[in-house]
Amino acid sequence: MKQSHPLRKRKAASGLWNSIALIKIAGIAAAAGWIAYSRKVIDHALPLPNAVNAPRQLLSSATCGMLNFYSDRSGTGRPLILLHAINAAGSAYEIRPLFHHYQGRRPVFALELPGFGFSERSKRVYSAQLYQDAIIEFLQREVKAPADVIALSLSSEFAASAALAQPELFASLSVISPSGLRARNTGRATQRANDSGASDIVYKAFSYPLWGQAFFDLLATRRSIRWFLQQSFAGPVDEGLVEYAYLTSHQIGAHHAPLYFVSGKLFTRDVAERVYERLSAPTLAIYDQDAYTGFDLLPRVLQRNPQWRAERISPTRGLPHFEKLSETTQALDAFWAGH
Repeated sequence: MKQSHPLRKRKAASGLWNSIALIKIAGIAAAAGWIAYSRKVIDHALPLPNAVNAPRQLLSSATCGMLNFYSDRSGTGRPLILLHAINAAGSAYEIRPLFHHYQGRRPVFALELPGFGFSERSKRVYSAQLYQDAIIEFLQREVKAPADVIALSLSSEFAASAALAQPELFASLSVISPSGLRARNTGRATQRANDSGASDIVYKAFSYPLWGQAFFDLLATRRSIRWFLQQSFAGPVDEGLVEYAYLTSHQIGAHHAPLYFVSGKLFTRDVAERVYERLSAPTLAIYDQDAYTGFDLLPRVLQRNPQWRAERISPTRGLPHFEKLSETTQALDAFWAGH
């Protein structure tokens, strides 16, 4: 005798719910396994070499902690300060080509911002204000002269805020693939979280003590790092950058600052209007395509602030100094010569 139609439906529904339950159980088991693997197996204290070929020093700051920087003061002329980007694996290696190009030609410094490289990575509140303060204190205490500053990606916002607050410290500012120039409610999820005011909620979810480190370890696998970096190269990814990013993201406390970044808490809302358009320092923007930000507002900034210039270097996707070093340094040299 055949089963009735309602009975067949109930059995099908029961089978569906059983399958969903099994998937959930499998997901929970996989997550628990990764958390255990992160705690017991992954080495979070790998040997880390210097990011650039130069002496390394520490600056003790009451507000910013221990700040690491590389310097070569053998050149002449205005000091040149290089600031790496903010991401899951930021370090001075990201501005290595520029450091080595200008090394010996002029005094050159590469500052590693709080939470990255050899700078202090303690568990504390990381904010745009903290990074602004670190840049200002470094310029005041270590450089002690108006400097040409080059900042990469999100660090452009911090450097610009520092230049607005203390213009006497800046001879000029150059921003490479700067954030803060995209149209609102566009771009990556990190930036949209900041636009919507959801950053606090997202940060609490990402940084929950049970899985915060494990979540970061997913972002910091070699495969993940390579994938993210490939989005910033028009051609082959730089292998040295991939390897160094892996090493620097596997240090004690390496997850603290990046979790503030991925939750969107480090972006300054309306920075183009509130900061970029008000800068008095001569400013150069170097840009092209960028998978992580946009430049919709750049024409408006150029129109409203006569101190701004822009140079497009193609084809690049966020790291022109790795793929087009000659064109990048030519643009910088022409800009500095012009003022």
